[in-house]
Amino acid sequence: MNQNASEPTAVDALLESFSRIPELLHNVVDDIDADLLTTQPQLPEGHPGNSIGWIVWHIGRMEDAQVAAITDAPEVYADGWAERLGTPYAADTHGYGMSAGDVARFTVSSPSALTDYYDAVHARTVEVLQSTPAGGLSRVVDERWDPPVTALVRLVSVVDDAAQHAGQAAYIKGLLQD
Repeated sequence: MNQNASEPTAVDALLESFSRIPELLHNVVDDIDADLLTTQPQLPEGHPGNSIGWIVWHIGRMEDAQVAAITDAPEVYADGWAERLGTPYAADTHGYGMSAGDVARFTVSSPSALTDYYDAVHARTVEVLQSTPAGGLSRVVDERWDPPVTALVRLVSVVDDAAQHAGQAAYIKGLLQD
């Protein structure tokens, strides 16, 4: 082991983890049309599932809201993204608890607008991580849980959720294109 090299930090691990999400989303979205983006696959029970576009939108909204809450800063979405995306939901909507009917109402101005929004969210996440002070990840950000949730635990949850949803979107793309 190189004695002059410093050990990776939790921030380094989070930056590496979050750096993988944009490529996953671009691989799903960049070459599909708006119809495929909003198509809801039919689940075995006959109920419609989440569309690729809705999933990608939810990933962005979820990460945006969680990072903003950790930093006590406005969401990236507040910078005119509702209008640019053209989604039919209230500005404080993130996708949690939505019905199949709510998901069916999903529209977006274009596939590129969706990835542009996520890219802006990702840039903000990277900026926040790179400016995290020593000990900043151990700060409690949610006391509603036992044990209380630290910034580190919340960010690990965000990247885990994003990676799982990105996999769902890729799977749906494969199903719908075959």
